[in-house]
Order: sequence, then structure tokens, then C-alpha cells
Amino acid sequence: MSTSGAARDQRRTRGALAALRAPVAHRSNALHAGAWWLWALGLATAASRTTNPLLLGLLVAVAGYVVAARRTDAPWARAFGFFLALGAVVVVVRVFFAMVLGSPIGGVQVLFTLPEVPLPDWLAGVRLGGRVTAEALVFAFYDGLRLATLLICLGAANALADPARLLKSLPGALYEMGVAVVVAMTFAPRLVSDLLRMRAAQRLRGRTDRGARSVLRVARPVLEGALERSVALAAAMDARGYGRTAAVPKGVRRATNALSLGGLLGVCAGSYGLLAAEGAALGLPLLLAGLVCALAGLWLGGRRSPRTRYRPDRWGVRAWLVSGSGAGVALLVSLAADPAALHPPAVPLTAPALPLAAACALLVGLLPALVAPVPDDQVPDEGPEVRR
Repeated sequence: MSTSGAARDQRRTRGALAALRAPVAHRSNALHAGAWWLWALGLATAASRTTNPLLLGLLVAVAGYVVAARRTDAPWARAFGFFLALGAVVVVVRVFFAMVLGSPIGGVQVLFTLPEVPLPDWLAGVRLGGRVTAEALVFAFYDGLRLATLLICLGAANALADPARLLKSLPGALYEMGVAVVVAMTFAPRLVSDLLRMRAAQRLRGRTDRGARSVLRVARPVLEGALERSVALAAAMDARGYGRTAAVPKGVRRATNALSLGGLLGVCAGSYGLLAAEGAALGLPLLLAGLVCALAGLWLGGRRSPRTRYRPDRWGVRAWLVSGSGAGVALLVSLAADPAALHPPAVPLTAPALPLAAACALLVGLLPALVAPVPDDQVPDEGPEVRR
């Protein structure tokens, strides 16, 4: 092969690799916020099906890696650290309550004995103090770690998805409820951001940022800032016509209420039928009928809040891949591991084993770190050709 032919092949190879590389995120190719939430809900579903600490730790690592690879410098992107700390608090509180109030699983490996407080007869069945066994603490740790992993998965979605763009994609009937949820979910990250900013200002002034006195010193400006933003947000929402509804005929309102209520009842009855041992034959038809009624109710309910969407987000191939990776993790973890491997016993005490098939299934959750568009602030400056 000539030198020119080899060079041409190398250019083709580089072109093919560049086509597979995730593009730099901009306004037109930004990933749909719903894809991030579906991916996170898939991870949370997988976490809810196991108490194996090795799998839960791997799940937290997967979520943390994707967040580190694809989060931006927006204020809500700093929420993941807050959810990690919240998860640690959940584990500590769960173990503490198991130590103080006892555990129903008992155990024979007594670690220490707390002074037991006698309780009145009407609190029969409740114990305060007494023996603390290793089996009870291990069981509480597994249970708390599962709840903490659920919170961390939701924190990953909170750090990656733009809440304003997610709100824009909601149906009209859910718009007001979505505004309340978005405001509530963005309050904690902004509060943490304000707290970090105030502590940095304290350090620059030569004051200590540790201790209860420092917390009390920064609490007042942080709360004042939150109150001022709330007032400004209320004024902006009022100026944009939030809460104003269009006039619809009485029959449409009644049909909307009937379809929404009937849809919810159908979904509940269908879900119960699918989960119960009896009535599985009627579960799926009831569930489908309930979903159809609920969607029809949402469509009719959207007529009360007519609004336009400026440049709506598109659900592209990368959004399908990201959401599909979360669904794949939830499905593959259930199929790849036996129940004994997903729930290691605490009585008797045994070291948890890592089911390799389930661990490999969790790695599917890393797909968003490869296919999602790269935030502009994480792209190394390699010249205008790479950024294009």
C-alpha cells in the first residue's frame, strides 16, 4: 500500500472515531431532561431490589461517575454532594434507631448492652435500650444503605437535568404541579450554594468557618436571600400569568375529573392485580384501561392552561440511549441475579458475595457518560476543529 493510501485510511479512521465521540453540548443538541430522570429512576429501581452492599456501592459509583463526567457548572449541578451527605445521615440514623429501639431480627452476637428503660403497658412491643447484636446492626446498615442509594440516584438526576427545561416538557395539566415541584427541588441546591458562598466570604474576612457560632452568623443572610428570591419568584410568576386558567365548558371539566379519577383507580387496581397472587388475569387490562383514561384526562385538563412552547426539546437517539440504559439496569439486575445474592442474610452473619452478572448489568448505567453531549466547560481547549 502506498504512503498516500495509508494516510487516507488513517484519516477515515479518525473521522469514524470522531463521529462516535459525544458532541459538545449546545442549545440545539442538549439532552432531554426527561432522559436523565428515566435513567436515574432505572438505577433507583435496581437499588430498591437489593440490599447487597457491594451492589449498592457499585451503583453509587456508577451514578457518581456519570455525574462527574456530564454535570455542568449550573447551581443545581452541585446538589449531588448534598445528596451524598444526606445518604450518609440516613444510614447513621437507621443504625442508631436499630441500636436504641432494637430490631425484630434479634441475633446471638451481642456487642454490648444498653440500659433498658421500662415502658408502660400501652407501649407493649416497644423496647428502649437492651442488648445490641451484630446481626441487628448489619441488617439496619443494609436497609439504610438501600434507602441512601435511592436518594443518591435521585440526586444524580437533580444534578444532571435542567429543572426549567424539564418543566417546559410537562403536559399542560401538570404544569402548575410541576412548577411547585421544580421550585421545591431547586431550593435545596441554591441554599447550599448560598451557604458555601457565605462561608467563603467569612474565610476571606479572616473569620473562622467552623463551629455553631459560624453557622449562626451565616444563617441570617442565607435565609434573607432565600426569602428575597421567593418574593421575586412570586412576582415573576404573577407577571407571567401563572395560575390563570382558560374558560372551558362545564361538561369538559366533569369529563376531565371523571377520566382522571377513573384512570387513577384503574392504575391502582391493575397494579394490585399484577402484584397479587389472585386476579393477575384482570390486572393488565385494568392497568392499560387506567393509563388510557389518565392520559385522556391529562389531555383534556391541558385545555384549561393554554400556553406555547418556545423551541421545544427534541427526544433524539442519545435520549433513547440514556433512558434505555437506566431501564436496562433495572431489568438486567432482576434477571441476572438470584434472590439470595441480592439479599445477603444478616442471620447468621455472612460476608456478602458479589454476583458478577448483576455487577456487569450495573455497568450498563455508565452508557450516558459515553453518549450524552459533553458540557462545554469540560471540553479541553484543543483548537476550533475539536469544538466544531
